[in-house]
Amino acid sequence: MRTYQSVITFLLVFLIMTDLGAQNSVELNKIAASQGAASQLLFSVDLAKEELIAPGDFKRDDECVVRGGMPNFFAKVSKGQDVTVAFIGGSLTQANYCYRMQISTYLQARYPSTRFKWVNAGVSGTGTDLGSFRIREQVLSHNPDLVIIDFAVNGAYAAGMEGMVRQIIQHDQHTDICLIYAILAAQTKVYNNGKIPPHIEALEALANHYSIPTIHLGMEIARLESQDKLLWKGDVDYAGDRILFSTDGIHPLKAGGDLYAAAIARGIEKMKGPSQMEIHPLPQPLISDEWDIAGMYIPTDLADFDVKWTAFPTEGSKLRAFNGWFDSLMVANEKGARFSFTFEGDLFGLFDIGGPEVGQLEVWVDGHQIGLHKSQSGGFQPYQMAAENHDNILLNRFNTYCNNRYRGQYDVIKVPKGKHEVSFRISPLRADKKMILGPSQQEDIDRHPAKYDSSKIYLGRILLRGKPILKTTGKEKG
Repeated sequence: MRTYQSVITFLLVFLIMTDLGAQNSVELNKIAASQGAASQLLFSVDLAKEELIAPGDFKRDDECVVRGGMPNFFAKVSKGQDVTVAFIGGSLTQANYCYRMQISTYLQARYPSTRFKWVNAGVSGTGTDLGSFRIREQVLSHNPDLVIIDFAVNGAYAAGMEGMVRQIIQHDQHTDICLIYAILAAQTKVYNNGKIPPHIEALEALANHYSIPTIHLGMEIARLESQDKLLWKGDVDYAGDRILFSTDGIHPLKAGGDLYAAAIARGIEKMKGPSQMEIHPLPQPLISDEWDIAGMYIPTDLADFDVKWTAFPTEGSKLRAFNGWFDSLMVANEKGARFSFTFEGDLFGLFDIGGPEVGQLEVWVDGHQIGLHKSQSGGFQPYQMAAENHDNILLNRFNTYCNNRYRGQYDVIKVPKGKHEVSFRISPLRADKKMILGPSQQEDIDRHPAKYDSSKIYLGRILLRGKPILKTTGKEKG
């Protein structure tokens, strides 16, 4: 059994790495740069204001693979019971009309006797690794009946996807799950050749293992493009009579989002079956159960902060755009400002806000300042712990995407499994922000140098793959 799982894991890694080459640096940079402001977690649907999409008549047998389907969702809507539907993904999920609002409107109209609660846990520019950390707080706390997951264009790191699936089932075995696969430009050719993109094949292996339904959103789009009825990327004038899918090659305009939503609607209709509740089993992990214990934590629930840190409510502030993720931040701007915590596990990190004024952090583990080097292993790229005399000993919270803007961001650091005492301290060393921004992004920093001359930290959440240990009790916090 172990040999079989090792082979499967190797194949999944190979498939993911193969397809990452298809996501060129321009596409990946667009995805990363899109990590901007937060959306409110709960949203509503107004049938009087929203246009109703139709499923359409496109047919391809493998567009939706039903497997175990969504029996509990259909059992509830058939009886007019209350239903909570949660979406978790990247920028396509977060945005209103890439598909989320259209399919929500469709379901609201399709089942008028059901009172729906809608959850939008989309965080732009992020993948399944952060998804595993945040799914407990942003999705499972709402006790969803159905979770729709979309990370296909954001690296599709399969181990992180398995972590989300397993956390959902562990929370409630009656919760239905559906994976949906948006695409990037080159992948239309793959579909037109009768195949599916390699990284999606890796996710399909997970879906088979857990008997989860999946829907390919790009098959009709690929056919329309091959018939010269759709332009994947361009402008209105160049598109002419064709459907203009997007202007950037990634994020669909509403017309493109309508096509994505129509594919989801067709899949949901295909899944309709007996309306009775079923329990979803939790088999042994296909890749790993390491992500089962990933979570994110309100900083003050976990860490000790020195007096240089203050709580900063985001509502009504210049950072109000991030209130959907963080109602309050821990903020400091003095060198040496420190916070610390203890946990047992192998990953820790920060989910924070970057901007012109943010600085650099020293990282201390078990009493020693550590060096950091970035892993380059596919869809998950943590920092690895190195010797303290490593060339890079600072975790810089300023990056090229912080040019005259604020953005959500996260980083994680891998350590040997075990119990660790972790401290972060604001470094007295200032980052060379002009160099980081590069020659094409000098205008704002030259005009407003004081805005960048700071080392502030805006901490929203602490990320752990493991169990926090509260210093006051010495006990693990579940």
